[in-house]
Amino acid sequence: MADKQWYFNTVTQQPELGPQSPVSQRMGPYRSREDALDAWRIVEERNSAWDAQDREWNRWPKPRHDAAGGAAGGTTGGVGVGGQV
Repeated sequence: MADKQWYFNTVTQQPELGPQSPVSQRMGPYRSREDALDAWRIVEERNSAWDAQDREWNRWPKPRHDAAGGAAGGTTGGVGVGGQV
């Protein structure tokens, strides 16, 4: 392992040689400055993809619930009254 490792400061969005920032504001360690920058790029890409998935998910209609708290039109898991199927 190298003497100094690189970190990425998520507040300043800059790489840092050695742990300079509080742990709550940094990612790492990484082997190089380029690896630290690449890690931030990966985070941004994944967050964008997840945000798009959330938007798609939220376009689906919300399930309706009946007065008993179950999904409207749902089943009881195949078990009838008194445990009979």
